[in-house]
Amino acid sequence: MLAVRESTQAEAVERLEGAMLQLPQADCPVVHHFGPGIYIREVTLPADTFAIGHEQRFEHLNIMVKGAVAIVGEGGDLKVLRAPLIYVGKPGRKVGYIIEETVWQNIYATTERDIDKLESMLLIKSRAFELHAAELKQLAIAARVDEREDFQKLLDETGFTAEQVRATSENTTDQIPMPEGVAPKITIRESMIEGKGVFLSSPCTSGELLAPARLRGYRTPVGRYTNHSHKPNAKFAKAETGDIYLVALHDIRGCCGGDSGEEVTIDYRQALSLSNITIGEAL
Repeated sequence: MLAVRESTQAEAVERLEGAMLQLPQADCPVVHHFGPGIYIREVTLPADTFAIGHEQRFEHLNIMVKGAVAIVGEGGDLKVLRAPLIYVGKPGRKVGYIIEETVWQNIYATTERDIDKLESMLLIKSRAFELHAAELKQLAIAARVDEREDFQKLLDETGFTAEQVRATSENTTDQIPMPEGVAPKITIRESMIEGKGVFLSSPCTSGELLAPARLRGYRTPVGRYTNHSHKPNAKFAKAETGDIYLVALHDIRGCCGGDSGEEVTIDYRQALSLSNITIGEAL
């Protein structure tokens, strides 16, 4: 009898999730922290919203830094959690109403730092969510046609081929990892423009310095993966030291309703104008 009740509740949650995905989604900024053998995923949930989390595969530590949430437990029982609170969460999904703005941390023991891999390892995304994400992906790919066409125009202007640019991008001899503790808002995810791209999981304001792209002549992941756009939301700026940083040209949104956040783009022509470097060296 208990198994039937659990199954029925899970199905009801997924039906509710499917209906909610058709509604405007709330901003839910996410910040990613890494330490030796540890990953902390921190989300800020706005007050007066209803939230359904992805299914957690494993037990893990939960910390409520601030806020209050009314959680629906197994069997439909309701309880209010208030910060500060630390507890070990069981496998399964969290469903609740956010009473006060809440900062919630999920803490996992892992050495993995690729966000897409971490989500696959730690979370189970429902069929309703995956179908919705697939629909949005197709729309986003179609909406990015202009960027891809302008990139080809740029190649024609410089005389380089896409194969040459890709080979330079994939050359690891001048690349370094992102320095520890730098750019917790930045994630590298699948891009709807080309390959992988740089995404902002938590919002920024115009003029904000987002991350280093080149340090001491070496490319960071931002320097490798930031994609081109003829209408960019960021630019590369050179410091007096010669290092290059990614800077927002206007406000950029972070995660909204569980998506990856907004992709950060630059105009490669502007990046090339910083110095007398060729397109192959810049990308």
